Amino acid sequence: MTLETRSNLVLGFAQTLYVNGQSTDQTLAAAEQLGAALGLRTTIIARWGELQLQAADGHENLVAIVAADPTGVDMDRVARAMGVMDEVRAGRLTPADASAANGAIARAPPAPTWLFTLAAAAGAVALAVLFGVQHLPAALLVGVSAAAGAVLRRGLARFSTNVFLQPFCAALLAGAIGALAVRYQMSSSLRLVAVCPCMILVPGPHVLNGALDLIKGRISLGTARLIYATLIIVAISAGLLFGLALLGVGLPADQAGRAVPLWQDVIAAGVAVGAYSVFFSTPLHMLP
Repeated sequence: MTLETRSNLVLGFAQTLYVNGQSTDQTLAAAEQLGAALGLRTTIIARWGELQLQAADGHENLVAIVAADPTGVDMDRVARAMGVMDEVRAGRLTPADASAANGAIARAPPAPTWLFTLAAAAGAVALAVLFGVQHLPAALLVGVSAAAGAVLRRGLARFSTNVFLQPFCAALLAGAIGALAVRYQMSSSLRLVAVCPCMILVPGPHVLNGALDLIKGRISLGTARLIYATLIIVAISAGLLFGLALLGVGLPADQAGRAVPLWQDVIAAGVAVGAYSVFFSTPLHMLP
């Protein structure tokens, strides 16, 4: 294999990991290990929007750049890509087959819509339980609102690639349903019917990856990740407030939640974790 072919293979796998939510440290380490298995000395520089590879094999050097926006989270793709890279390093898979496998992984669909919708409903209800929901109709309305928001997000994804439109519209819908719940006295002062479907939209992995990059001294990349996460949170907040404002409802300054029994807390926490795992397309065998 030529230097360019081997470099493209390393860069292709790094791109798959990077754009699907793998941490920068693990992305760079996995790519460098793959490069070493292919007889390359590699250095990858990660920036927002691109990955740059510097490769050498003792005879010649090469620099390659690929576009890569780390805006997604799909842990099934990450796990599968890491598995293929392990197979290449162990000599059980040829580079040509690995390249084909990486292409298939990059095109793999996310969790099916029905499962995504069910997870959204279950996750929102679990969060409502954690924060002290007291009435079954309110909990059911939280689930319906979150499920409708999930269907809306998947529908919007077919027509727009704007990364802020989906959370904004889902939060807008949640706010409007929450306002109706207040109008018909189906929501307490905690406004859980409006707030809980929005909580599941918060981009936790992006906040975590941004913080890890800052800790490692990748100031520009970490800052960009945190700005991106903050903008999503702003879109969620704006959608929620606009939705509530449609019927003249606001968010009162009140307690953040009510205490719940430990057994309820434990069960709801487990359900919420399972739901977030589905949101981020974690392989189902990892859920236990």
